[in-house]
Amino acid sequence: MREPTRLFLFASAAVLLLCSSDGAGGDFTGDYSKLSGIIIPGFASTQLRAWSILDCPYSPLDFNPLDLVWLDTTKLLSAVNCWLKCMMLDPYNQTDHPQCKSRPDSGLSAITELDPGYITGPLSSVWKEWIKWCIEFGIEANAIIAVPYDWRLSPSMLEERDLYFHKLKLTFETALKLRGGPSLVFAHSLGNNVFQYFLEWLKLEIAPKHYNQWLDEHIHAYFAVGAPLLGATETVKAALSGLTFGLPISEGTARLLFNSFGSSLWMMPFSKYCRAENVYSKHFSWGSRRGHHTYHCDQQESRSNFSGWPTNIINIEIPSAHGFDAYPSITEIAETNFTNMECGLPTQLSFSAREMSDGTFFKAIEDYDPDSIDDTFFCHLSYGTLINAAYFRSYHGDPVFNPLTPWERPPITNVFCIYGIDSKTEVGYYFAPSGKPYPDNWIITDVIYEIEGTLTSRSGNVVEGNPGATSGDETVPYHSLSWCKNWLGPKVNITRAPQAEHDGSDVQMELNIEHIHDVDIIPNMTKSPRTKYVTYYEDSVSIPGKRTAVWELDKANHRNIVRSPVLMRELWLQMWHDVHPNATSTFVTKAKRGPLRDEDCYWDYGKARCAWAEYCEYRYLFGDVHLGQSCRLKNSSAKMLLDYL
Repeated sequence: MREPTRLFLFASAAVLLLCSSDGAGGDFTGDYSKLSGIIIPGFASTQLRAWSILDCPYSPLDFNPLDLVWLDTTKLLSAVNCWLKCMMLDPYNQTDHPQCKSRPDSGLSAITELDPGYITGPLSSVWKEWIKWCIEFGIEANAIIAVPYDWRLSPSMLEERDLYFHKLKLTFETALKLRGGPSLVFAHSLGNNVFQYFLEWLKLEIAPKHYNQWLDEHIHAYFAVGAPLLGATETVKAALSGLTFGLPISEGTARLLFNSFGSSLWMMPFSKYCRAENVYSKHFSWGSRRGHHTYHCDQQESRSNFSGWPTNIINIEIPSAHGFDAYPSITEIAETNFTNMECGLPTQLSFSAREMSDGTFFKAIEDYDPDSIDDTFFCHLSYGTLINAAYFRSYHGDPVFNPLTPWERPPITNVFCIYGIDSKTEVGYYFAPSGKPYPDNWIITDVIYEIEGTLTSRSGNVVEGNPGATSGDETVPYHSLSWCKNWLGPKVNITRAPQAEHDGSDVQMELNIEHIHDVDIIPNMTKSPRTKYVTYYEDSVSIPGKRTAVWELDKANHRNIVRSPVLMRELWLQMWHDVHPNATSTFVTKAKRGPLRDEDCYWDYGKARCAWAEYCEYRYLFGDVHLGQSCRLKNSSAKMLLDYL
């Protein structure tokens, strides 16, 4: 690390910030030293450690208390059966395996690298680069707080077993006392669903007249990164055929593992036209009413195709026979008289997002999945029966609210919704019986992708449907990610700028663009095929005193977006802007982007000098092995931060 220049730059920035007494924007008054950052990680992004002793036969590696379970690839490879016992939950009541239990680790180390090691560390890095960036820019150690959770559990079980939401509330209150100012919330993927549930849980925990006051005092801004606001199609694949995430396990084992988690249904696709009763209002108006919350859809659901999604989520062949007879072996097929099978052809059924979320699909496959799963946890119940029971117990019957409901804008002063676009993303599947028992009884015969505003199948066919203006982030479809555009008001300012450092010549702006609710905003702007852009949608007038922004990052991958230098740079500049007393614009300016770190300086071979000569200079230090390494920030570069006010 090139300390002298960097320390000068960051010390200069810190002096400017620490001398501040008033913020800019909203009701936030304070300086940089008062900010806290609270990180809520996504699915499978928190370490789990053993909380029991498990003797693994035929393996020299046993599980002892505090041993790493998720993710210890060594034990996964050498003792997979033991590892599964420590990972799996009872799919019906979410209790641990009788022989082993695991619990989430705590602190920043729980979310930085899942499997620390010389080789495995970089491969399993999640928030490490984020933390490193914060350290480089002078953020204090007690200003960054991780709130890991057991990502296997349903939201109600997080509170029932671990009191997670009580602890999260105390975390915000402790941060306020410790730092003296409100916090910034950084949530990624499933972490956004967790935060959404927290906000609803908080409504029932705090008196109504104090709810908004508590939010204003404790949360300055919410950064929703890669939020599956209407669910993720890839969850369906994980539930029916298995998704290994690159682990050395079979898809069947991955399916068995995934379906034992209560959180597996939390990310299922659902229709934007279907909602549950408002439990908050019900709590105060009709407290005596009990039972499942009514799940109803408006007229648009019946009028729209595919529940507003690009296509049907599932197209599945239902066999003519039920139970195990539906999955004959190869020998049985060979011995069958095919002349008698004319009436036994499979039927192909299609299911929309609504039919995924209201249990219709899982009800339909109850009779066609094997009805006697021989496993200690599954208790001889069919998969469809278990899933339906989990749906109505943990989601439609949730005591706080039904998470399978479209998001409204959180009542937080500053909301930033950030996601990647323009990557090939799965939006639908074709399934067929495999002839094998559970968990390998379904196979994927085709996949539907969204890419560049079109729908194509894995087999190369063009698919009819309702593709969006662009595609998603390889994991979550654009339809789900971009739902937060509905949080913007009727007048929106749009800016498109290159992701790389730029002088402003390629920045495009459109002011006061008309925005109709539930209709996507498509900028009338150009894109160079060789350039990756960030498109900013900003609104600070629709709700007095509050700001809403949506950032779309070209080609930003869902799982890697939290490691994106572009995202970290933009977040840092927005924070700098918000707390600076001389900020004149509502949002940080996009007019130019210069280098902020030594790593941003590079050698321009065409001009035979360091690029960005205004900010960077050639300064060789012992150990540099190429010209680009010797390009470093000038000592006077701290002044450039003033350009973003």
